[in-house]
Amino acid sequence: MSGSSSVRVERATHGKEPRCARMRRYTRSELARHDGSDPALPVLIAFKGRVYDVSRSFPWARGVHWGVVRAGSDVSGRLKESIHGEEMLARVPCVGVLID
Repeated sequence: MSGSSSVRVERATHGKEPRCARMRRYTRSELARHDGSDPALPVLIAFKGRVYDVSRSFPWARGVHWGVVRAGSDVSGRLKESIHGEEMLARVPCVGVLID
């Protein structure tokens, strides 16, 4: 995200809802563009209606989490298959909300 962006980014906090002032709104088609295939775009995932930038997270390198889950999508139902829970999202910035 550029330094001139008006979106304020805050990290998620364990046990609390992540807060993002003036959150950007993403449609599913917009989110899908952020799948790691375009190096000019951040790598994004959605979880429970929030959008997170996982660009700097090693497990999401190239838009694929350990070769199984693809970025640019809503991963809300996929954490049941994971060895960790949603607490891991506290490590990445919340950048917006997913709208339908």
